[in-house]
Amino acid sequence: MDCAVLLTGFSSQQVSLSSLEDVVGRAHRMDIHQENISMAAKKAPAIKDRYSKSQLLTDIAESTGLTRRQVGEVMDQLGVLIERHIKKRGCGEFVLPGLLKIVTRKKPAQKARKGVPNPFKPGELMDVPAKPATTQVKVRPLKKLKEFAAS
Repeated sequence: MDCAVLLTGFSSQQVSLSSLEDVVGRAHRMDIHQENISMAAKKAPAIKDRYSKSQLLTDIAESTGLTRRQVGEVMDQLGVLIERHIKKRGCGEFVLPGLLKIVTRKKPAQKARKGVPNPFKPGELMDVPAKPATTQVKVRPLKKLKEFAAS
């Protein structure tokens, strides 16, 4: 049986050499991707020390086959996307699927108050200064991240 028929299901008259090379290239890339997935699926040992940015970029670059520069650009772009989501006129929410959710919450301004009981010195009154309106940023773990911490 012809090699082209085995790989593509078409006869050799229907398949050009370039399309055959494309199929073989795609199959090779899929094999590499499957190897990366199977390596990630195995229980990897816990990392004892916190990674620096350089160590993080190097580790991701080695496991994905990308260059450190490409991984750095991806990380920078992720930061830009997060910024665009949570900035003042953004939607106020960013989700990294399965891992975490970043949510912003607007806290209104508080007026100044006088004659409030001091919680640290009973019987004494104190003045509480005014506080401006602020935006709080909260990072909430999602299911996968909780599972990672539990295992």
